[in-house]
Amino acid sequence: MDLQARKLSLIEYLINLKDEQVFNKIEAIAKNNSFEKEDYLSGSFSEDEMIARAEIANEDYAAGRIMTLEQLEAEVKNW
Repeated sequence: MDLQARKLSLIEYLINLKDEQVFNKIEAIAKNNSFEKEDYLSGSFSEDEMIARAEIANEDYAAGRIMTLEQLEAEVKNW
């Protein structure tokens, strides 16, 4: 899935999101720019940000939005 498709998928997810607590956590992460490269590599996530990331990951897994290791390795080869 290319970046544009992933962005659209995320927008669709946010539009359909009903849980305000999850939205608040996503919003806090976005506002704090926690996905900046240096933050990601340094591991400087707050506890709330880590919980929000885990909740999103759990929702993705439950919805089947996952990739096998083989799929990921194939995608990485195209970078």
